[in-house]
Amino acid sequence: MKKNFFLLMIGIAISACSSSEKTLDSSSESQTKAVISYVFPGNRVIESNEIAAGKLTHVNYAFANIQDGEMVEGCEADSANFVVLNRLKKDNPLLKILVSVGGWGWSGGFSDMALTKESRARFIQSALEFIEKHCLDGLDIDWEYPGLPGAGNPNRAEDKENFTLLLKECRSALDAMAESKHYLLTIAAAASSAFIEKNDMGEASQYLDMVNLMTYDFAGEWDDVARHHANLFPSDYYEWGNSVSETVSRYIEEGVPAEKLVIGVPFYGRGWRNIAPVNDGIDQSGDGLSNVNLSYRRLRRNYLSNSAYKYGWDHSAKAPYLFNEEDGVFITYENSQSLQLKCDFVKENNLKGVMFWEYFGDYEEELLSAISGEMI
Repeated sequence: MKKNFFLLMIGIAISACSSSEKTLDSSSESQTKAVISYVFPGNRVIESNEIAAGKLTHVNYAFANIQDGEMVEGCEADSANFVVLNRLKKDNPLLKILVSVGGWGWSGGFSDMALTKESRARFIQSALEFIEKHCLDGLDIDWEYPGLPGAGNPNRAEDKENFTLLLKECRSALDAMAESKHYLLTIAAAASSAFIEKNDMGEASQYLDMVNLMTYDFAGEWDDVARHHANLFPSDYYEWGNSVSETVSRYIEEGVPAEKLVIGVPFYGRGWRNIAPVNDGIDQSGDGLSNVNLSYRRLRRNYLSNSAYKYGWDHSAKAPYLFNEEDGVFITYENSQSLQLKCDFVKENNLKGVMFWEYFGDYEEELLSAISGEMI
């Protein structure tokens, strides 16, 4: 029965394609701020009413995988989900649907794939076929990370040059697909200095429509100190760290145009336990909360409504947090106030827009509405 349902959904994909040909002209698109959602349903078929199409400009569907040097569906439900996503264009004809390939768990095949012109060509051909098959508007490369191991992946010094060549050749191939439609090419880019050092982002960016900065996970359970994980500005409570503003400045210094930069925001938090009650736990030593679901949905239901968790606001970093003094638990997260300030930052600095990971981590579209209300 499940297989038959997938086949039924795939069988009506042609009609979905025909309704997706309307595109923004270049002048109107350049004036539009982007609201990009990474959608990660896993191996389940999503319902169209789960996605607020009118509050988005782009959907990056996560993830396609790389197998034997070619791009393939990551899960059995993917084909059906692309049909569902394309149907959203009935509510928002300007919505763009992209596939994101790779991610933290599936970036192991990038370095080998990008190694030669022939291997890159094989991948690109499979990507074009994937895009045509699923009636998509573009490709998001989420290589984590060129020149770096990421989740223990193969990596080489040559990744720096090969990453740029991959993007250049992808751009050329996408441009050759159709005369009347511009297919998007974007990447997810790390916020770390190491990523910038290992890549030539100034050169690479000329082939990209957008650079989606993963400006989150500045701190997490892998650290033994509690800090903000997505703060807009540096915090006065500590010297070492990162911030959205510093990351954006580094990319602009590398030659990436501000108007191509998209800042990333998390729909989840990070946490620590055994934190001392000093400065509400900020910059205090502790143990990371691993294997704990801190999606905003869970935070809203289980923590923000719990009086044991004191709400705090770091005025220097423009970042919210929760602190349970009795249990010694510190949680860093995103809320509507911090998101509004980030949207202001995007507009003030002529950035392209905001992306977020991940759609289903929201609570009743609370965070999405905060972004969309400022950007669209």
